Parts: sequence; C-alpha cells; structure tokens
Amino acid sequence: GTFEDVKKKYPDIKVIVGDGSLFWSRGMHLAWQTAAKTKDYDFYLWLNDDTTLYKLGLQNMLSVVKNETIVVGATVSISNHKITYGGRIIKKGLIGISDTVQECDYFNGNLVLIPKTVFELIGFNDYKFHHGLGDFDYGLRAGKKNINLLVAPNFSGFCELNTTRKSWQIKKMSFSQRYRLFKSPLGNNPEEYFLFDFRHNGVFSAVSHYCLAYIRLLYCSI
Repeated sequence: GTFEDVKKKYPDIKVIVGDGSLFWSRGMHLAWQTAAKTKDYDFYLWLNDDTTLYKLGLQNMLSVVKNETIVVGATVSISNHKITYGGRIIKKGLIGISDTVQECDYFNGNLVLIPKTVFELIGFNDYKFHHGLGDFDYGLRAGKKNINLLVAPNFSGFCELNTTRKSWQIKKMSFSQRYRLFKSPLGNNPEEYFLFDFRHNGVFSAVSHYCLAYIRLLYCSI
C-alpha cells in the first residue's frame, strides 16, 4: 500500500515500483538514475525510509556544503538519545556528534547530500552492491577522488538502529537456514564483501576475509 498512499498524499512525486529484489543500494541506484534522467538537479539527497529529517535538518546540511563536498547528516535515536548513523573513520567506526563540522572517511547512507559537481565526478553508487556496502563504497571512492566528506554539526534527523536482522551465526538454526542468511544481501554476502575488500584494502585482505567468512560459517555448524 506504500505506492498508493504516497501518490494520494503527494501526487506530484514520481514513485518507482520495485519487485522486492533491489534492497538499499540497488534501490537507491534505480531512484538516482531515474532522477538524473528527469532533470539536471543541483543536489541529490539520500534519505532512508526510516529516517526523519528535523525541521531545519536540510538547512543544517546545506549550510556547510561546498563544491566537491559530500555532506552527511548524523541521526539520533529517539529512545536513548544516542547517535545511530553518520560519518565514519577507518578503523574507528562511527564518529561522535559535535557542534562543529567534522571530516570523515566514509559514511552511512541514511541521510547524505550530494551536489551535482560531486555526482559528475563520481557518478552513481555501484549497482554491484545489493545493500549495505553501497554507501561505504561510495564514500571511499569519493575520498580517493579528493572529495571532501563532511558531517554537518549536531543532528540533522532521527533514525533508530536496525536491530531486526537475523544473524547467520546463530547455532540453533539449521545449516541451510544459516547458509541462506549468509548468502543473502542482508547477511554476509561474501562475494560482494570480497569485491569491496579487494577494491579498498587489496587482494590479500579480500582473500583472507573471504576464506575466514566461510570458516566461521562452518564453525557455527559444529
């Protein structure tokens, strides 16, 4: 009922109906391709369906945007008032909130503002990734092109952590159940992780992590 509800409330919005197989990264890729064909926009905004912008959230992000700059909006949990998604630093992970602009190495794709100048240099997020690696990959690719990745000050919206996924490492599940989760876009998805690792960390890291993932899968079955 999402399509009907959105069209009823916002009849001018272009809604793309998927078939359930796209997940986050491929869904974003399709939406972005469609938008780019529609009009020559100055900015593109990644906004997850479970993320709600604060009233001045977009203005907060626009206040720090410059040419060849990606701006990340940090989000907060309503339940515990802790940061949930935003900019990230290699080997340290999610960075804390600040009342000043911060630099990051990559980011969660929940709330991200991308100017046309960046899009013309980097292009779309990579269709090879089904789900969670597409945003990380885009940020790292942008960094290699000397694009500035900035986290806007304070929080720009709210979003709860996604804690509903089933882990493929739960031993009480059958091997076939865990294997399906392991190979799914929401699981380990080893081939896509290999591509991501190879692209950003080199062949040794990619091969070792790929083998380790299968060892962990087999170990959980013992």
